[in-house]
Formats: sequence, structure tokens, C-alpha cells
Amino acid sequence: MLVLHRSEQRWEDRYFRELPEFLSEGDCLVLNDSRVLASRLFGQSGGTGRAVQVMLIEPVSPDGREWRALVRPGKKLPVGEVVRFDERFSAEIIARGERGERTVRFLGPEDVYSGIDRLGHMPLPPYIKRQDNPTDRDRYQTVFARERGSVAAPTAGLHFTGDLLGKINHVGVTLHVGLGTFQPIEREDFENHQLHFERYSIPEESWREIESAKRVLAVGTTCVRTIESAAATGHLSGATNLFIYPGYEFRKVGAMLTNFHLPRTSLLLLVCALAGKDLMLAAYNHAVKSEYRFFSYGDCMLIL
Repeated sequence: MLVLHRSEQRWEDRYFRELPEFLSEGDCLVLNDSRVLASRLFGQSGGTGRAVQVMLIEPVSPDGREWRALVRPGKKLPVGEVVRFDERFSAEIIARGERGERTVRFLGPEDVYSGIDRLGHMPLPPYIKRQDNPTDRDRYQTVFARERGSVAAPTAGLHFTGDLLGKINHVGVTLHVGLGTFQPIEREDFENHQLHFERYSIPEESWREIESAKRVLAVGTTCVRTIESAAATGHLSGATNLFIYPGYEFRKVGAMLTNFHLPRTSLLLLVCALAGKDLMLAAYNHAVKSEYRFFSYGDCMLIL
């Protein structure tokens, strides 16, 4: 764990197990308790028998039977096509969207989430060059995951164990991680980049703890955006596309734990907004030279 001290403009190399040493009385650690859904479904086109992959993104109907999804091969599957996952579970493509997205409606009597749990595969990041296996249902999940709905793990939380959480004052919020979170920024005028909306909610008791804390330590960029969205709007639930980049004035978050992020991403801009661009880039150079691990199962950074 690389620890950044903003006020002193310095860093130190430590271990994640030492996190409690950096917390003080009155600190509130905030965790994203969203649970990763086994959102990749494999089936066959009812018309041609062609192999089809459906990547679920989020439900769009109150009964949970209609979902926004990515479908491959999308161009070969028109509206009205039925994809069969097995003899009990299938879905019809009912609408086309932008960027290859489709809206699908699940058919049949089986509960949708039961079917997803039974047949779905974990949406491992693309840089993991293997198929998922049953152990990934636990490993690509935080120990405090509760509210199902994410298509990627809030990876800063993967470092925690139950024992460590027992030593720390913490509360939970929920932001369901979407694919847009990791979308690279292609334009030079990054301020005009648009994030996808993601659903969030904060229990009232968690918000009371956050408001009364001397310092709020957010675990991961998803927690930062959830807390700051609620602080800005006054709404403890809804959908947010809050884009945080240098120049942003934080309303609640005073510290954060985060993994190492890739260039040209909104995630890297967010941590630069909190730590300062110069300190952050110098710390990243140190992390690269010191062989810190990047990506979802990598090491972490504590920004104080």
C-alpha cells in the first residue's frame, strides 16, 4: 500500500494490513456494498443456432425482466430475435440502442435472478486471459458485498478481510458499477467527457455517520462519487454521472483508498483531483519503479 500524505507532499511504502494505523477517532470508512452479478450469459440464436453472448448491464423495468445489455454478434441479431440459454431460460431482443446496446426481455416462468445465478458467468476484466471458473464467484467479490447489481467489482474493497473490518468504524453505501466507469477518455477536452449514469443509494443511518464524521475515508472511486453526488444534490438515492477532475471542490470526502488506475481514464482524473496532479504523477512514477501491481487484483494507494 502506497500512502500519500498530501499536506506534507510525500509518500511512504507500507502494507495494507497497517491501514488501521492511519485512522483516527472520528474517522468514518465508507464501503461500496454492491455485489457483482454473474452477468455474462451464453446462448444460441433461436433463428440460426448461432452462438450468442449477452452481457447484462442494468435492469430497465420495475419487474426486472427487461435489461439493457451488450449482445454479440449484435449486427446479426435483429429486434424480435430470441436467444435461448437453456430449455428453461431465454430472452427476446426488443430494442436497439447506441454503441451496440440492446434491450432484452427475459421469457418464461423462471425468476430472472435465479436464471442469472444458475447460468451466468462472472464478468472478469478483459486483461484476465482465461475463462471464469466457480471460484471467481467469491474471489471477484468483496467480503462485504450485499446488493447485487454491478458488472465489475469495486476493486478497492477487494483488499479487506472480515477480521480487518472488525477493527474499523465503517458504513456501507451502494453504487452499481457499470461498464462506462472504465471507458477511456478519447478527447483532449476531457472536461466534456460524459460518464454513463450509475444507480446509487445511501441508507439514512450511513449518511448520518458520514455527516457527523471528522473525516470521511472513501474506499474506491465509486464511494467518492456516491458520497459527493448525495452531498451535491441532497438525494440519498438516484442515478449519477458525476465526473470529478482537477479543480473539483470536495464536499464530504477527505481521504480515500484506491487501486492504481490506467492513463486517460476518469478514475485517474478523480484521484488527481483529490491528491493534486503533480503529487499523484510523482507517486505513480514511484509505484511503477517499485513494481506496484496495477489492475483489479493489484496493490492500493491510501490518500490522506
